[in-house]
Amino acid sequence: MRFGETFDIVPVPGSGGGAVSWSIAARSPLGNLMEAFLVSAAAVAIGEIGDKTQLLAFILAARFRRPGPVIAGIFIATLFNHALAGVVGGWVRAHVDPSILRWVLGASFLAIAAWALKADKLDESEARPRSVHGVFLVTVTAFFLAEIGDKTQLATVALAARFDNLFAVVAGTTMGMLLADVPVVLAGGKASLRFPFRAVRYVSAALFAAIGIAVLAGFPR
Repeated sequence: MRFGETFDIVPVPGSGGGAVSWSIAARSPLGNLMEAFLVSAAAVAIGEIGDKTQLLAFILAARFRRPGPVIAGIFIATLFNHALAGVVGGWVRAHVDPSILRWVLGASFLAIAAWALKADKLDESEARPRSVHGVFLVTVTAFFLAEIGDKTQLATVALAARFDNLFAVVAGTTMGMLLADVPVVLAGGKASLRFPFRAVRYVSAALFAAIGIAVLAGFPR
């Protein structure tokens, strides 16, 4: 049994029509993949709301009024950034002792939960990139740089260390970013003006804290 391996409780019929007993069986590879994808997507989608990269998406959409290149730029920048973060997380998973990794990951998720409570602000230099090489290149560059060291990038590192499926984690975190940012871009930022960011920050913090507590408690084993 390895750290991060997940299991399901399944019914086992008794012999000769006897009473049904329950047994713990390793979850299928597809089940593990879907768990990693869905947890990653949900964690990052909620954590991205009100984050500085979502504010950047809002600024770029309002400035350029060309949602297609902006969305494409966000997708490419996020995919590349989170793939690098996932590789780091995978290396940590492979080289850190599982008993130590559990405590490191649990503490990391709890730290991200605390960070999620803090409202992000965007520097003017990030809000108004000066590149003249097109909306797509401006978006890729600005979004990639803004995501470096951001809590969603660090969450991707932790998720990749938690789940033994790099593809599912990166696909999930990238999908989570798009779920949070694309509506803002399509609405030109208008949808974000009356959004309850404070409430969402609390939900995001609670989600990351729950993941951290589950990791520290060794669930699922």
